[in-house]
Order: sequence, then structure tokens, then C-alpha cells
Amino acid sequence: MAEAGTLHDAFIDELRDTYDAEKQLTKALPKMAKAAKSPELRTALEAHLEETMGQIERLERVFESLEEKVRGKHCDGMAGIIEEGKSIMGEDFDDATMDACLIAAGQRAEHYEMAAYGTLVAWARGMGHDEAANLLQETLEEEKAADEKLTAIAESGINQDAADAAHPEDEEEEDADQSPARGGSRAGAAAVAKRPRRR
Repeated sequence: MAEAGTLHDAFIDELRDTYDAEKQLTKALPKMAKAAKSPELRTALEAHLEETMGQIERLERVFESLEEKVRGKHCDGMAGIIEEGKSIMGEDFDDATMDACLIAAGQRAEHYEMAAYGTLVAWARGMGHDEAANLLQETLEEEKAADEKLTAIAESGINQDAADAAHPEDEEEEDADQSPARGGSRAGAAAVAKRPRRR
């Protein structure tokens, strides 16, 4: 009977999965940046591409600290998220809506990575792999910051512009009575909620 796997085995497997996910993102992010209409969003996506390259190097250091071979394992989860992003870029949306959807796609990827890195950090610390845990924690903090940046860009006006384009009659009515602050929801910054009509 084969010997049962341990948490260390699961940890290495998750590391390889995450390594592949980051590699996939280095190919997807340039396409997302090219599709972005907002200069601020384009710059943020390009900056995160550079950050992702650094995260790949950091993962390689994690493998080395554990004396494990650096290699990836195909990440089906990230592949699915990227495929959804590709389908969004193929839609004929107005500029603000395209940017809002790109932010949504970007945040799906960030949240997936935050879950992965959070797990890796917890497991590394539990097994006493402190060097690996500290390196992984650095990346986790970067992923959180990237997610917050996308939220801020969405709330700076992109979500509201997309909502106004979807319901211009609501915008006209609100213009007569001071519109509320522009912004999105922190629970899902990229989700554009329909505002109730006034009767």
C-alpha cells in the first residue's frame, strides 16, 4: 500500500500550482492592459505585470529554500479565470463598461491568488518553513495592494461612468438634484449596480 501524502506534499503541490498561475498571468496581463481604455487602469495592469515577474522569482527562491526542483503544475483555476477574461475582451462594450469588466476580471485573479498565498503562508509557518513563509507573505501583501488599487480605480469613476452610460435617463434626473459621490462598492468594486429609478 502506498504511503499517504503529508501536508508537505500538499504544500509543494500548491506551490507548483501557484507558480504556473503566475506564469499564465504574465501572458494575460499585457492583453488586458492593451484592452484597457483608462490610462490609469492600463498603467496599473502594466505595473502588476512587472510585479508578477518579481513574484515568480520569489517563488523560485521559495523552492530553493526547501531544496525542491523549480517547476510548475498546470493551474486549471487560473486558466479558467483567464479564459473568462478573454471572452470579456471579445465583447463590444462601451469604453467604461470594458474597463469595469477588466477590473472585475483582474480582481477575480487577485482574489484567487490571495487565497492561494494565504494558504501557503499558513502551511509554511505551521511546518516551520520560516524563510518560505516570509517570502510568500511579501507576495500576499502585494496581491492585496493590487486588489485595493483596482478597487480604487473602479471607485474613481469608471463604475459610475459605466452605470450612467447604461441608464442615461437616471443621470439626467440626478443632474437636476445633485448626483451622489461617484464610486463603486468595496464588496465587489467592479460590479456595476443599477440605481433605482425615481418615480
